[in-house]
Amino acid sequence: MAVPKSKVTRAKRGMRRSHDALVAANPLLMAVARWGGALFLVVYGAGAARRALVARRLTAGAGETLTRRGAVLAALAFTYLNPHCWLDTVVLLGSIASQQPPPARLWFGVGATSASVAWFFALGYGARLLRPVFARPLAWKVLDAAITLVMWGIAATLLR
Repeated sequence: MAVPKSKVTRAKRGMRRSHDALVAANPLLMAVARWGGALFLVVYGAGAARRALVARRLTAGAGETLTRRGAVLAALAFTYLNPHCWLDTVVLLGSIASQQPPPARLWFGVGATSASVAWFFALGYGARLLRPVFARPLAWKVLDAAITLVMWGIAATLLR
């Protein structure tokens, strides 16, 4: 059974066409965004390259112990005061979700949420498991060298 196209879908297509037309009509804006993004990635990669040349290690000190309330407040602050949180969840995921047909939006949200939970659990537990690895300066050098290559590779694709 065919699903009829709704007015909302046509309206969103029209908005997307007008957005594409705006971008196509303003090549200066695209050039500035492309070159600015590439410059940012090159500088970020250079910082990682500089760190790759310096010996350092992860040293966990006996720092200040947080109360449960303090830990929860710190986690909330790191989450909701982080601009990447808002860019990733609202802008990126929101724009991708709005392109899905209405029945698939729920499943897209469930999948994105599940992937996020899995990622952050892996990150948290992985950090604890990798602590002995990153106690060696060579591990930091390898990580920073990999970051350098990835950042510079993405910058190169932006400039093609």
